[in-house]
Amino acid sequence: MQQEDTGGMPENREDESKRAETGSPAVRLRQLMEQQERVVSVLHPPSAHLARIMEKAGCEVGFVGTGSVVGAYTGLADVGTATMMECVTISGWIAQSVNFPIIMDGDTGHGGIMAVRRMVRECIRAGIAGIRIDDQPIEGKRRTGDAGIEVAPLDQVIARYRAAVDMKNEIDPNFVVMAQCYARDAVGFDLPKTLDRLRAYREEAGVDWVQLESPHSVDEIRHARAAVKGPFSFMKGKLPRYLSLDEHKDLGVNLAWLPSFTHHIAWAAVWDFMQEFQSDGIAAWERFADSRKANPYPIPFVGPEGEGATRQQALEERYFRGVPAEGRDG
Repeated sequence: MQQEDTGGMPENREDESKRAETGSPAVRLRQLMEQQERVVSVLHPPSAHLARIMEKAGCEVGFVGTGSVVGAYTGLADVGTATMMECVTISGWIAQSVNFPIIMDGDTGHGGIMAVRRMVRECIRAGIAGIRIDDQPIEGKRRTGDAGIEVAPLDQVIARYRAAVDMKNEIDPNFVVMAQCYARDAVGFDLPKTLDRLRAYREEAGVDWVQLESPHSVDEIRHARAAVKGPFSFMKGKLPRYLSLDEHKDLGVNLAWLPSFTHHIAWAAVWDFMQEFQSDGIAAWERFADSRKANPYPIPFVGPEGEGATRQQALEERYFRGVPAEGRDG
């Protein structure tokens, strides 16, 4: 029914070797951002365990959102209540569990420019490859897609992004700073004003990647792509559906922002099973187990190459040779 995952935490020899060959997570993220031959999908890893399963299935980039991922651990809504270090800690756990790069949702920076600098520093320390920072005001920050979206004054936002860019350049120039532009749905803004902001974030603030939060049409995406040099992506926004990867490529966009899929799949699977379990008890599990016999799935535990049970036993043999088990703790 299941297949054991032999991959471990990044501390294991196998993963360290991979990282030595491919560079840091930030370097790998930059390589994916800059290639133009195909479209790279950015997905949500809902947890470290699910991130390992996603990696085995070919995931290349993950985004740890404040609402769906951090909220899954904390139970908090995406209304600006999750703290910087809660976000960094959870993102770091996930980043340290896989070899694909992780981008953290930095919200509005969790404070002024000194908070932004600290946030970037903590992300780099945690092994996170990049950060997405919003242009919303610190007070009144809204979840993506909610009504009442506002954007902070341009000079404040430019300062926010410059603080992040300067901090990463001081520590790790490969770390990726991404700007999330909410202006399209903000009061008093239209497409031309939104494009002006996108250009300013890239050209004046020097961010590495710009994202349009709410395009109203495919034509607006085309205009935004033409207005911004370098890595660019967009969210679904007011589009009636998600665009295919081929449609992304036709628009000249090589980064597909598709973070929420994995959550909905997981929520639906748990919901369906719980309905069956409440009705049929253990029989529901037995049906599930039978249905997976010919279609095994990985168990994302730490394998023998990682810092897990196999390594523990080997180290105990090394460190406690000749010491009875009952005497090892004292």
